[in-house]
Amino acid sequence: MARRVRRHDPDRRHRIVDAAVRVVERDGIAGLSHRAVAAEADVPLGSTTYHFTDRDDLLTAALQRVNDAWLGWFEAWVGDVPPDEPPAEAAVRLLDDCLGPRRAQTRLEYELYFAGLTRPAVRPLAARCLDDMAALLRPLVPDEHTARAVIALLDGLLIELLLTGRPHDRDRTREAFARLVPGTRTGSPRAASTG
Repeated sequence: MARRVRRHDPDRRHRIVDAAVRVVERDGIAGLSHRAVAAEADVPLGSTTYHFTDRDDLLTAALQRVNDAWLGWFEAWVGDVPPDEPPAEAAVRLLDDCLGPRRAQTRLEYELYFAGLTRPAVRPLAARCLDDMAALLRPLVPDEHTARAVIALLDGLLIELLLTGRPHDRDRTREAFARLVPGTRTGSPRAASTG
């Protein structure tokens, strides 16, 4: 009887997480299961249960992967904001990106983010993502409190527009940010905060 040789597959865990993200993107969190992920990753079912003890482990790994990608994109976006661009205009561009070319990714991010409402294991990752976003945004606004308020406003606008399907009203976004960060109509609060 021939012995089956176990193939060394150091990237298997990584591929399983990628597959979990694709399953959630395609079928939502309700469709996430070890069986669905194993089929998507083209690995034996035992591989998913070896690396991830339960569904929450899979979900947490998927959220971490999505958060890492989102924060990498957000950090690059913040770094590309011109020094003289008012944050209100930057916010308009951010929403346009998230609702346009990044719409599918934005929906996935919120689907995983809201899993924290019913799955306590996911909450620390969602909270950490918000903290990291506020820290990354800090160079564009006067203080940490404003950074957190801006993140809350961005979240609120994105959720509203994703749920309603309404078009992005850029003037409304500009007005909201001008109220939140005084002086953003005519100049950058970076300049105002140093003066």
